[in-house]
Amino acid sequence: MKMGLPQKIWIYFLLIVTSAFVFFPVLYAFMISFMTGPEIIQGKFFPESISFENYSKVFSRLPLLNYLLNSFIVSVSVMLGQLVVCSLAAYAFVFFKFKGRDFIFFLFISTMMIPWEATMIPNVFTIRKLDWFNTYQGLTLPFFALAFGTFLLRQHFLTIPKELHEASQIAGLSRFRFFWRVVLPVSKTSLVTLGAYGFLTTWNMYLWPLLITTNQSVRTVQIGLKQLQSQEIATEWGVVMAGVIVVIIPTLLLLFIGQKQLQKGLSQGALK
Repeated sequence: MKMGLPQKIWIYFLLIVTSAFVFFPVLYAFMISFMTGPEIIQGKFFPESISFENYSKVFSRLPLLNYLLNSFIVSVSVMLGQLVVCSLAAYAFVFFKFKGRDFIFFLFISTMMIPWEATMIPNVFTIRKLDWFNTYQGLTLPFFALAFGTFLLRQHFLTIPKELHEASQIAGLSRFRFFWRVVLPVSKTSLVTLGAYGFLTTWNMYLWPLLITTNQSVRTVQIGLKQLQSQEIATEWGVVMAGVIVVIIPTLLLLFIGQKQLQKGLSQGALK
């Protein structure tokens, strides 16, 4: 059923309005990052002049480049770790036949209902026993096994015809070669979706890095922003917002570039 011109105009109008509401905080933060203190107090939306003084203050007051590098290393490591662990787990749940497979899978998926805060204290004790405070492995390894990622990939792996698996066995392909040469290439969209989700989630993580890091060598950008806000009693919001804009640029680029892949990957498993 085709929509008429008035219906299209109304739909696009609603999309523009809702997009404006969603994107307004980012736009306002961008404007504040160029303002002086008096302009912010006066409640202005547009700065009187474009000045990059707030951005220079951010990099002078904090080792922001070091924080950005740490966040990038941690986010990429978690992303790759989740892709490896979740894809192998999903492959086992789909193509391996063993007793209690479905029960184990649903038990594994049920961990999604457990709040992260409930497992935080045991994880901190584990990291301390392993002497992984202030290390990259302490920041990354606890997040490699992701129930949502396993569920997402499993749903897509179920769409792969069983006959293809049987044909590969007749052709003499090992299980790993079938996984590497057949399953992964046809699941690129879901893998990209999981990778983007893991990267964005880790990039915005605050509480866990705060708990297991005590020095600036491995601390991430979210902690840096909080330090920037609490350095002085009278917070310079222009400087803080300049730091916020610098931090969210990678996430916005990732969302804009991979938007179609994300939408396709999240809906692909539902086509089964």
